[in-house]
Amino acid sequence: MEARHDSVLKEETLGALDIQPSDTVLDATLGGAGHFSAMLARMGEGGVMVGIDADAEAVERARAAYALDRRPERPVAHLVNDNFRNLAHTLERLGIGHLDKALFDLGWSGYQIASPRGFSFQNDEPLLMTYGAGGETAADLVNSATEEELADIIFTYGEERFSRGIARAIVAARGRERILTTSALVEAVKTGTPSWYHDRRIHPATKTFQALRIATNDEFGALREGLIAALNAIAPGGRLAVITFHSIEDRIVKRLLRDAVAAGLGDLDPKKPIAPSRAELLANRRARSAKLRVFTHSHA
Repeated sequence: MEARHDSVLKEETLGALDIQPSDTVLDATLGGAGHFSAMLARMGEGGVMVGIDADAEAVERARAAYALDRRPERPVAHLVNDNFRNLAHTLERLGIGHLDKALFDLGWSGYQIASPRGFSFQNDEPLLMTYGAGGETAADLVNSATEEELADIIFTYGEERFSRGIARAIVAARGRERILTTSALVEAVKTGTPSWYHDRRIHPATKTFQALRIATNDEFGALREGLIAALNAIAPGGRLAVITFHSIEDRIVKRLLRDAVAAGLGDLDPKKPIAPSRAELLANRRARSAKLRVFTHSHA
């Protein structure tokens, strides 16, 4: 199946950010380059776009999208292959003192799901789950963590009720042979869960895969660091938009933005998160859990 990616809440995000031609704009998660292309089209001469992604292929997609923009007044674009947790360092290196608008789209793109890196349990793939090259893989984690550590990861990051049984089954399976593929992990999950759990609409390994992906990439630590750096870089009157896709992630974002409001940095506008329209939900199943939160920096 050919990989594709439909950007979620695109019109709502563009409306919330209100990008002006000469803005300095951050796309912290280039992904399928859908939001990047839409924001770029609203920018012009004097504008600066900073695009970041830990996935080198996502940076290449943005590069290709930028090359298609033939306007003589197109903005300058800096496209960076890095984790957005290093945002403060990236902006310093580029000599960018402030941001007018910033977007974090925390969903992972259809291209990543289709890449053979172990994100999906639908195919038998190497158990990597890494966005970039190098670093600890999910296989490293699965084969080295203690049973208690695995149970904690699967319960905390996956909200998986059978985390203890799954952790026990993983440790037993790896005792016979190292778990190096997605299918070997799926088998361990099935062994560690009751049979009725295997016939539900949601695949029994869904929550375990989510938890291991989050832990492998320290996604929540990266999210906190990246968002704090963005909040510090937003200019007075500037805006920050964040699209989340699951409850733990959304709680982290909600807390950080509320702390920023309490510190007098700005306001949530609107107060409640924006949800996808019925039309978008019908057109794109991946949009169903999406929430858009928008923070406006107070005028100094």
